[in-house]
This record gives sequence, structure tokens and C-alpha cells, in this order.
Amino acid sequence: MATTVPVSQGDRAPTAPPPKDVDRTPLQFLDLKAQFLSIKEEVLGAVESVFESQQFILGKEVQLLEREIAAYVGTPHAAGCASGSDALYLSLLALRIGRGDEVITTPFTFVATAGAIARTGAKPVFVDIDSETFNIDPRLIEDAITGNTRAIMPVHLFGLSADLDPILRTADKHNLAVVEDAAQAIGATYNGRQVGSFGLCGCFSFFPSKNLGCAGDGGMITTTDAKVDDELRLLRAHGSRKKYQYEILGTNSRLDALHAAILRVKLRHLNSWSSKRAEHADLYRQLFAQSNLGYVVRLPSTPEKCTHVYNQFVIRVPRREELREFLSSEGIATDVYYPSPLHVQPAFSYLGHCGGKFPEAEKASADVLALPIYPELTPHNQDRIVRAIASFYDSK
Repeated sequence: MATTVPVSQGDRAPTAPPPKDVDRTPLQFLDLKAQFLSIKEEVLGAVESVFESQQFILGKEVQLLEREIAAYVGTPHAAGCASGSDALYLSLLALRIGRGDEVITTPFTFVATAGAIARTGAKPVFVDIDSETFNIDPRLIEDAITGNTRAIMPVHLFGLSADLDPILRTADKHNLAVVEDAAQAIGATYNGRQVGSFGLCGCFSFFPSKNLGCAGDGGMITTTDAKVDDELRLLRAHGSRKKYQYEILGTNSRLDALHAAILRVKLRHLNSWSSKRAEHADLYRQLFAQSNLGYVVRLPSTPEKCTHVYNQFVIRVPRREELREFLSSEGIATDVYYPSPLHVQPAFSYLGHCGGKFPEAEKASADVLALPIYPELTPHNQDRIVRAIASFYDSK
């Protein structure tokens, strides 16, 4: 089980003094402009280089990014694609998963996870989450395995690795592939290794809101298997190695050179940005401890064997919607990941699930709230957020 990281009672990070007047300056949930301004010249230089080359699809920039991501994650291979959703879908196709097969995953995730499974014709089989980590509960996977199960797709939600050791043992026992949905978790580690290096495939998203984001959609698939890598490269390019010759039926899921060039710039800053996010998480914990909100606010948990990269800082609170409205009135933007688990979504009604089937996922959907955590967030604004939350509950 996950254990909550204790709040240090020693040296505390500096906090801004309370303002004389209430600060209601609009505070964005994510400020991408601040990130861009900090690396503007590097990014524009990289973009200009691509325009000068006039090579926009795959090519040198994508090849270099693939090598750099593979080296960063710790796998021998990485293949760029058009999105994180396609990374999941292509991985399943490369494993020949399709109609009649089953893939085990979590209902508390973005729709692309289970959607990728369904798009192959396979059946998503949901398993409930661990209430502490929000990730799939490994203890429940064994009972979900049938003769049709082909793979397990754990999600490293919000930037925290799923508990991989028991998942991998179960997969080995039943000869199942593991496809990691690491869309939100590039740079996160489990037992000192990067996520995306444990399963047969690791799937990453470069959507702009991710810790490593491009200027649109983009994705990457890491793998330890050369044959799988070769299959992925065929699938992303219409099944073709040579112009107008098609070995298999593939699709168009190529990574653009402009995105790759931008990502190569940002990759150089990723560890620094991840450290900033971790610092902000520590400060949130200290501020919440000082505000005596432990009786009402449940903070994110990080098992000792993991490092969290905080794509989101998600707390659990009662009367969440009332709190969100109050924070909005104070100029503070928040978000909810995810307001409804997948098993009760109309798109998956054909699976026959009903409310109560996966209680921990349903409880999480009812009370999770994501607070701003981007690297450029200031201590003053973190203090302001926590004070506003304390004010809401103290007044009730």
C-alpha cells in the first residue's frame, strides 16, 4: 500500500506574508506562456531551423528526439507518433491485440486509455484503484484475468508510477504483455528506474499541458523489443517502408519535425521543471500542515519506492464543487481529473457496468481537486491558494 510522505517539521520553505488586501488577481491553473518566455529564444531558433530545412514530417529532428527520449527513459528504442492516444493504440496493434481479446486497465483515467483498447476491437476490463495513489490496485488484477486476457495497461496517473512489481509478476505468471500508460509521467521513477522502461511498451503524450509538451499533439512509444519497434514504425506510416509499397495496413500517425524540435529544447529543461514541481508539492504540504487542514484535506501520497513528477497536484476534499466555486470567486483556477470514471460513461455502456461496481474510482471522482503546480508558480500564490481553502472550510 502507498504511504503518505510525512511533513517535515524542520526547516520550512519561505512563504509570502499575507497581503494587506485580499489578492483576487486571476491565477491560471496552468501558465504555458510563462514557460515559453523562459525558453523563447531556444524554441524560436529550433523552429527556424526546421523551416530552413523544409523537412516537416519525421526526418532528422524526430530521429534525434527518439534517441534522446530512449536514452532519457532507459530503453533501446523509441518511436515518435502523432499523439499519446495513438501511442497506446499503436502499441496494442503492434502486439496483435484485437477482437476477442481483453486488456485490463483502470476506470479512473483519461478516456484515451480504454479508448485505445476499444479501438482495436478488444474489450477493456476495468479494475478498481488504490485509494491512496489513484493508480490501479494490483491486488485486484488476478481476479480480472480470463482466457481472453492479453495485456495489462497500468496508468501512471498524475505523474506517479503504478505499483509495478506485483503487476509485472502477475503478467509474467499469465504470459501477459504490459503496456505502460505513462502519458502524464515522463521522468517519474519506480525503484530507481524511469517509467516507460518496465513494460513491453511505454506510451507518452506530449500534449501541451504535459510536463514535456509540444505545440500541439505528439506522442512517443518506448520499447525494449526491436521487433515491436519495427512494427510500430510500419504502423505509424501506413504500413510502408518504401514509397507506395505497403507490407501491412497501418495508419497516419507521424510526429512532426516542428514538434520534435521544440521537444528537444524542452527536454533539456525537463529535470529542472520536475524539481520545481516537487518543490511546489513540498511547499503545499507545509502550508496545509500550518493551516491545520489535515482534518478535511487529503493530500497526494507517494510510496517510498517512487518519485512523483506532479503533472497534477490532486487533493481530496469534501464539498468539492462548492470549494471550486469559492476559489473561482477568489480568482483561483482549479480543475477536476476526472469527474466521472470511465465505467459509467455512455461510451462504455456496452460493457454493462453500473454505479457501485468500482467504488474507489467513484469516490475519487467525487472528491478530487487539482491545484496549480506548474514550475513558474510562486510561493505567494501557493500561500494564497491554501489560505483561500482554509477560509472556505473555516467559514462553514
